This record gives sequence, C-alpha cells and structure tokens, in this order.
Amino acid sequence: MASYTGTADSASPSPGRADGAACIGEASVSASGATVDIGSILDDGAFTGVQGVVVLLAALSILVDGFDGQLIGYVIPVLIKEWGITRNAFAPVVAAGLAGMAFGSIGAGLVADRLGRRWAIIGSVLLFGVATFSIGFAPNIWMIALLRFIAGLGIGGVLPTSTTLTAEYTPARFRTMAVTVTIVCVPLGGMLAGVLAAHVLPVYGWRGLFMIGGTVTFALALALCAGLRESPRFLARRTHRWPELARLLRAISRPVEADATFVDAREQGHEKHAGFTALFKDQRANDTIAIWIANFMGLLAVYSAFSWLPAMLTGQGLPVAISGRGLMAYNLGGVIGALVCAVAISRFGSRWPLVVCSVGGALSAWALIGVDPLRSANLLVLGLGLHGLFVNAVISTSFALCAYVYPTKVRATGTAAANSFGRMGAILSSFAGAAVITMGGASSYLWMLGAAMAAVTVALALVRRHIPRPGRQ
Repeated sequence: MASYTGTADSASPSPGRADGAACIGEASVSASGATVDIGSILDDGAFTGVQGVVVLLAALSILVDGFDGQLIGYVIPVLIKEWGITRNAFAPVVAAGLAGMAFGSIGAGLVADRLGRRWAIIGSVLLFGVATFSIGFAPNIWMIALLRFIAGLGIGGVLPTSTTLTAEYTPARFRTMAVTVTIVCVPLGGMLAGVLAAHVLPVYGWRGLFMIGGTVTFALALALCAGLRESPRFLARRTHRWPELARLLRAISRPVEADATFVDAREQGHEKHAGFTALFKDQRANDTIAIWIANFMGLLAVYSAFSWLPAMLTGQGLPVAISGRGLMAYNLGGVIGALVCAVAISRFGSRWPLVVCSVGGALSAWALIGVDPLRSANLLVLGLGLHGLFVNAVISTSFALCAYVYPTKVRATGTAAANSFGRMGAILSSFAGAAVITMGGASSYLWMLGAAMAAVTVALALVRRHIPRPGRQ
C-alpha cells in the first residue's frame, strides 16, 4: 500500500488557514515507513463521505446546543405568569446558564487540546442533556438556576470543540463555509426550539418542553458515540496513536502505510508554545485581545436577544405568539446572514465582510427605535430578522477567523477562550437586558444592541491576521 507525503513547501499558508487560498499540494508515493505531511493531505485533498459524516455530527451537536440553550427564552414569559414573579427574578437563571457556558467553554477547549476533540464533544453533549431533562422536575427558580449552570457547562463546551473538529476535517478551500454552516446550527436550533415551544407549551407545559429537549440530546449522544471520529491533526501529534491515524486516513481515502510517521509541516513550525499562554505569544496578543472584545460585545448583543427579546416584546403589549415570531425571525436572519458572509469571506477575505456586517448590526438596531410594536408588528419582526442577519453573520464566521489565527496545538484552546470571554458578555446581558428593558423599555434595549455592535466593529477592524483574500498570503 502506498504512503502519501504532501509537499510541505507548496504555498504553505499561515497556521490554521481558513480559506482556500493555498495551492494544491501534490501527493507523491513513497516507500514504506516514510514521513507523511498530515496537513497537506488534509488541506489539499478531497472532501470524502466519512469527513462529511463527522462534520454533520459536529453540526448536529451545535444544533442541539442552540435548541437547548434557547429554550429558557421561550419559557420565561410562561413562568412569569405561572409563578407570579418579576422579569428581574429571572436574571440569575439566565446568568447561571451563561456562566456555565463560559466555564464549560474554556474547560472543554483545554481538554480537547490535551485528550482529544471526540470525547470532549460527547461528554459535553451528555452533560447538558442530563441537566436539561432534569429542569423538567425543578421545584423552584433556584433549582432551575443550578441546573441551567450545569447545562451551560456542557453547552459551552460543544461549540468551540465542534467547530475545531470541523476545521481540522475540512480541506482548506471549503473550511470557512464548513465552519460557518456548523455554527449556523445555533440559530437553527433556536428556530427548532421556537417551533417545538409553540406546539409543546400549550399541551405539555414548560416541564414537558425541557424533558423533550433532554431526550433529543440523549439520542444525539448515542449517535456521536457511534459515528464521531477523532481529529487526524490531533492524532498526528500523539505518536502512540499513529496506528489509529493510519486506519482513519484509509477510511477517508488517504491510504498510508501502517508504519508511517507523521508531521504537520504547515503548522508545527508555528507551534512554539502550548497551553493558554500561547494565545499571547508569537505576535498573537493583539489579535487575541481584539477577538475577545469582539466576542464579548457580540455575544452581549446575541444573548440579549435570545434571553430577553420575547420578554421585551410581550412587555410592549404583543401576545406571546408574535413575540416568539420575533425571535424566530432573528434566528432565520442569522442563518441567511452567516451563509452569505461565509461566501463573501471565501471571495474577499474576512476583514471587510466582518466589519460591514458589524456596522449593519448597529444601524439595523438603531433603525428600529421608534417603531410602534402594536401598530407595526410585522415591520418590527422584519427589522429584527435583518438585525439578526447582520449580528449572527459576524458571530458565526468569527469561529472561522479563530481557526485561521490559531494553529492546531492551541486551536481548541484559542477558540474556546474567545468563546468563553464572549460568554462573559452574555452573562452581562442577563442583567443588562432585564435592567434596560425595565428602566427604558424597547428604545433603550435597541440602543444597547446597536452600541454593542458598534464596539464589535472597532475590535474586528483592529485584528491583524484576518483571513486573506484567495491568492494572497
């Protein structure tokens, strides 16, 4: 059987390159036991069915993440009426879930870079599945808060680890789109939660909704155990797992000899440091800080919508059904915007598409100030969909930017750290959203969303290592 060794010097891209700009590396047949450049044969090869299954499972894990994570937004208006409590009383519940996501994100990233992407994903899915199902039995708001924190640990761990696995399984020319398609499963999951909530809440109540969410997650965990495979790039860095890597490469139509040795010539030269501190070394400090700020303010805007948009709309006198439509429009716009932005990045690089979408997110929020929700409900819903388009376009494709900025050795840690810092902004949204709506109503709420996206614009403009336009280094 032949062994494939990619030419390491064939227009080698920067570490973690997320676009298709790299020249196609040529594979050459070598003798038994030869060195195989894992980066070249993955980045420049075909996208096989087995790789597609792995990316699909990673996307499904994020779909359930979005589904479970947004259930609380649909349940809050119901619990306010059923338990006779105020909107502000739910701020700790929302904050607990988001705090769990922040801790879970950075924890899973460190685990994924040390023990592997596969079990980090499976463990995260099982954790938030158990906690979500258990919320259906919660006797009071404090138990809901505790279980939301535990669920958040799992939810926070899925997103950065699944996007990292997707980036490492996908050839460079498809990577930005593949990562983005994976990420848009968050708003898709939110849409699914909205559809399910509309049918389940009137019949089975909020407890039934959480039990169904947990059951769906258990089913996914079984599918992940059966079909999810470890990252080839991760395995290439563990000598004792090279036989497993050789079997995996044969499964994805890249046959190598059983005694082959592996290198990642395109990235290992850039991997001078490991662990969390590596995010601030090798001239990455500026980009790391800018990406963190962009994620912080971006997720402040996103989770202000996820958690408080229905409550804000019902507070303006709209019925629960129309309030749910507003959040569904926001999520649908996010799916469309993320896919369009991914295409733009593949053609023009990431700097201008991300900056333009950030500006659009600010202006679309401010443009809704003064719209009467009772007289112009449809216009308001349409505007929220446009705002969701711009905001989610930025947040979704920023994970492809992380995959470009950070090399394999710290990619999961770098992506998770950015997401974890972003969750801090989401935690702030749980209190800021409730306070702003209570004190200033819809106008202040929309001003806050626009201001957050204006800050994202500045941060992304300061990133140095944006994904380049195809054909440029």
